[in-house]
Formats: sequence, C-alpha cells, structure tokens
Amino acid sequence: MALSHITNFALNESGAVTVDWVVLTAALVGLGLAVMSVVSGGVENLSTDIGQGLTDTDPLTDPFVGNTTFTETQ
Repeated sequence: MALSHITNFALNESGAVTVDWVVLTAALVGLGLAVMSVVSGGVENLSTDIGQGLTDTDPLTDPFVGNTTFTETQ
C-alpha cells in the first residue's frame, strides 16, 4: 500500500510547471541584480553631475548663458 503511494508520488508531474516558473523568476531577478550592479556607478555619477549643475545655476540670471553644447550657427 505505501509503495504504491510512493510510486504514484514519484511519477506525478503536476508540480513541474511551478518549478519551471520559480527557476525562470529567479533567473530574471538575478539578471536584474546584475544589470543594476553594472549600471549603478554610471547613474550615481550622472546624478551627481546633474545635482552640481543645478546647484551652480542661479535662477535669477539666464541659466543658459554658459551653455556651450547648443550654440546658434548662421
């Protein structure tokens, strides 16, 4: 009697899809963490540059006076 229950349990595949989804979800979470660790340094540097640019800008004057990236050409 107990042997037939063990055999039936070993041959049952109803949880295989759940295991597949768990493995795929874990892989996606791992990939997200890997991407975050690679990109985080650049994002931190960019946010520091943006913050410094906002700090250096005087809102009472023309904030685009020192803009050298976009100049008018004629």
